[in-house]
Parts: sequence; C-alpha cells; structure tokens
Amino acid sequence: VQLQASGGGLVQAGGSLRLSCAASGTFFSVNDMGWYRQAPGKQRELVARITNSGSTNLAESVKGRFTISRDTAKNTVYLQMNSLKPEDTAVYYCDAQIYQLRTGSRVYWGQGTQVTVSS
Repeated sequence: VQLQASGGGLVQAGGSLRLSCAASGTFFSVNDMGWYRQAPGKQRELVARITNSGSTNLAESVKGRFTISRDTAKNTVYLQMNSLKPEDTAVYYCDAQIYQLRTGSRVYWGQGTQVTVSS
C-alpha cells in the first residue's frame, strides 16, 4: 500500500493550493483519511480529517479557509487551501486508515509535500 501526495508548492499570501493524496495497492477498504502538517521546529498537527461517510473535522486555525474532500472511487483525499497565510507554511502529510484482509486495519502515511506561503 502506498499513499502518494502531490500539489504542494510556493504561493503568495492570500493564494490557493490544492493537495491530493491517492492510495494505491492491494486492500479491502479505505476508511478515515486526513491531512497533517509539520512546520520547522514544531510538532506535527492535525489539519483536517474526513470519514468514509463524508463527515469532516478541521482544525480551528484553518476553518473557513481549507476544505477537505474525497473521491471514494479513486481512494483519493483532497485539501483545498484558500486564503493561505505565511503561518500555513509546513510539510503536509496525508494519512489513511486502510483495511487489508490479511492484516486488518492500520494507518499509512504519505511522503509529505512542502507548502510555502510567502508574505
């Protein structure tokens, strides 16, 4: 199983980016998916999560600016980031709770994608 994240980059404050993260490999189902971020010198923090039924949870710092969504058929989760601020600069990681028949449920992580917001 692999999670491939993409969509990061350099953007000016007030701009937008859309991150994508696709799960691939052999598995029975993909349950919760989410995005975390880690800024230099800081701990990794939750940005947003979405269940397989579409319920979402966003960090207070991004509410009203970020939207998480998913395409269940493509096993892909998206993070639409609008009105970006310099404090959003971080490496963004996706994760997914994946169920495999042989091994049960476990969390997989993507490789991280850099988001840099200039002032």
